[in-house]
Order: sequence, then C-alpha cells, then structure tokens
Amino acid sequence: MKAQILDTLKAEEGIVSGEKLSAELGVSRVSVWKHISRLRELGYKIAASPRGYQLTDPGDALFPWEFPDRESKIHYFPQVASTMDIARNLARKGCPDFTVVIAGQQKKGRGRLQRKWLSSEGGLYFTLVLRPEIPPVLSFRINFSASLTLARTLQRMFDINALVKWPNDILVDGKKITGMLSEMEAESERVSFINIGLGINVNNDPTSREPMAASLKKILGRDVSRKALLSEFLNEFEARMNSGNFDNIISEWKEYTMTLGRRVKVVTTNDVSEGIATDVDENGALMLELENGSVKKVIYGDCFLKP
Repeated sequence: MKAQILDTLKAEEGIVSGEKLSAELGVSRVSVWKHISRLRELGYKIAASPRGYQLTDPGDALFPWEFPDRESKIHYFPQVASTMDIARNLARKGCPDFTVVIAGQQKKGRGRLQRKWLSSEGGLYFTLVLRPEIPPVLSFRINFSASLTLARTLQRMFDINALVKWPNDILVDGKKITGMLSEMEAESERVSFINIGLGINVNNDPTSREPMAASLKKILGRDVSRKALLSEFLNEFEARMNSGNFDNIISEWKEYTMTLGRRVKVVTTNDVSEGIATDVDENGALMLELENGSVKKVIYGDCFLKP
C-alpha cells in the first residue's frame, strides 16, 4: 500500500486528492491518511492540505518498496549490529538467491581480519546472499566479480577513477571508498551460499577517524542517491551472475586494479610481508616479490599500498 501511494504521488507533479488515492487504492480516506502519516514518520516529506497530498521530497530511502522488482528479497533495517550476521541467518534458513540485507547504520560493521568498518548514517551498507552453482574452490571468482562490477558501476555513474586494490577494496585517488567482506558455507563440494558484504562511503564522512578514506559526496561535492547506486549495482551484478561467465574474471579485474607494480605491505593472520605486487594468479592469489628476489604467494590478507 505504501509503495502504491508513493508511486501515485511521484507520478503527479502537483497535489493528489485524498479522494483520488482512496479510489485508486480501494481503501477509505482514513486508511490513506494513516499510510501517509506512517510514510512521513519514515522520513518521506509529504505535504498535506485540504486539497490533498504532495510528495515534496522523495528522499533517499532504502525500504523494500523502493525496489519494486526486488521487494520480496530486500530486508531493510534502520540500525543493526551487522548485515553479515542477519544475512548468514537468512541463508541458513533457505532464503532465495540474491537476497539483500540493507542497514541504515551498523553498530558492529567489520572488514577483513576483524577490523572495524565505520558505518555511520549516510553510507550504503548491505550484504548479498548468493547461491552460485560452483565448487568452493572457485568461490574467489564471485568476490572478484563483485568488486569489478562495483568499480565499473562507480566509474560509469560518476565519472570517477574508481580502481580495485587487492583483494577487493575500491579506492579513488588513493583513498578508500568501499570495503568488502565475504563468507561462504559449502556442502558436499558444492557452495551452499556465499555472502558478500559491502560498505560504501556515499554521503557520510569517515575522514575524522579514517584519514585515508573518502566518500562520494566529498569527491563529487554533492549528495548522491544511495538508492540509485544500489539499484544500478544490483542490476549489473545480477546480470553478470546469471551469465555464468567467470572464466576471464581475473584478467578483467586486472584492468581495473591499482595494486600491480606497486610496493605493498600484506597483513595476514600469520605474518606481515612487504614487496612488489607483480601479479594476481588464476586463483586470485597475490604474487609478491620480496626483497631477496623470491616470490611469495598470498592467498588472503589485507593489502596496504606503500609510498
């Protein structure tokens, strides 16, 4: 009902009478008023007058009804501990492929190696539940595909030089705007689900606590629609997933990376290594040339670019 009311208000440039809404929706004018009141409580700016109602500002809400083709798979929460935790529970209960858990804020957002991800209001924080029919050994392809798709989406929508840093962060002018975390569960050599969590600095400002971070608003000098960005990314990524074409994902990803040829420090749960990032192999591992000339393969870790 709320979605229908919003659709009608958005379609009209002026005021829509309560009588018209009542007739179109098949409910009483009192019921219309109750839904309007609830929408206003949720942040929609709807002016009310004796002549009717007018949507004065559609806002940037991320409620399920804002994604009409995906509404049944969207789960929105104003504030949660972590979208990854909720998505994991949904995945284990059998939620469908491409379920999306979105949060306005996260109290315990996290990145790789249990690092904290600042998740203040204005950012875009969500986790995708994916059920690709692939063996676990190829799960890395999904992660690389997600980061590549997002980098391309950011470049196309905002004309910014969004590049990927191994394994899957996205930076603009050397400053981080996106972090990604993935979790997987498998049964009998088949993936049960892969959950990919993304945190994108959109209209928030993380720089007071993360000086090497940036946001789209800071870069562009204007507010950005989180809804438009999320819709575009989901459409592009779902098309990629449905194509099932991941054989060339590493070579495609390399075209958008800023890691190769740079001196880096890689932190894992076991050690810290420094050297020149020379390549990413066919399995997504980073090839690191150490000072003694030997080459070390790093399968998973956090990568920091050195000056």
